[in-house]
Amino acid sequence: MSRELDIVFEDNHLIAVNKKSGQLVQGDRTGDVSLVQLLKQYIGHKYKKPGDVFLGVVHRLDRPVSGLVVYARTSKALTRMNELFREKQIQKTYWSIVKEMPAIEEATLIHHLVKNESQNKSHAHEKPKSGTKEAILDYRIISRSDNYFLLEVHLHTGRHHQIRCQLAKINCPVKGDLKYGFPRSNKDGSISLHARSLEFIHPVRKEPLILKAPVPDDPLWKALSSEQD
Repeated sequence: MSRELDIVFEDNHLIAVNKKSGQLVQGDRTGDVSLVQLLKQYIGHKYKKPGDVFLGVVHRLDRPVSGLVVYARTSKALTRMNELFREKQIQKTYWSIVKEMPAIEEATLIHHLVKNESQNKSHAHEKPKSGTKEAILDYRIISRSDNYFLLEVHLHTGRHHQIRCQLAKINCPVKGDLKYGFPRSNKDGSISLHARSLEFIHPVRKEPLILKAPVPDDPLWKALSSEQD
């Protein structure tokens, strides 16, 4: 079980994991083992907790996305973390590999997204329409190779597939993301989008906390991110 968990941070209130692409943040209708199940087993075993272990899901990542996921170990921490997310008091940073260079090296993107439930896909519009929600992110190019670019993305809103959808809208789909227009899948079924870091005030200790998740063990990720750590 420990090989399936890459724990980045742990205290009495929170536990943070570097999620591998393909892992589920929480259970779904597939019935596949989720990080919630693995972490409950880990906590129960490590701390010799009888019965069901409390673990609160604070936020989510799409299944093919890798990176940082934080869970709450107490109901108090869960309530306070939910408040931090709701009040936009958490800075979320993502890294994404794209093949096409953005027309502008650093910019703010504002679109209006609508989710298509049957396709499990969002569509971006330049102007508000019925049913759309405003989506805002900042991006900048932080590294490049002969064929690819590494973008750093900061989210201001948390919409369904937001980064994937907005980058595709500017003709820069995430590498491997067939759903949003990249021509080829990654060999491991991942998409090259990684939840790199979270910065917030600890919900109980009230101290600044910066959590970072190392990039996937992949030659392209390693090459593009080598000067960023």
